[in-house]
Amino acid sequence: MQITDLNGYAIEVADLDEAIRITAKYKEYRHENKSFSGFDKRRKAYWTDMYEKLIAIEIRLSDS
Repeated sequence: MQITDLNGYAIEVADLDEAIRITAKYKEYRHENKSFSGFDKRRKAYWTDMYEKLIAIEIRLSDS
């Protein structure tokens, strides 16, 4: 299956459960150095968007 990321790129997802696990972890990463806070906010938005899209697919598939 494919999902579209925040940048408009199609991302192929081969293992939905693994993709959910990875994105859940990535959306919580932060640099200790506060000078990266702007970058961290953009990355959190990206991974949160991906995670939410994957969860929506999982819910849709489980309702089928």
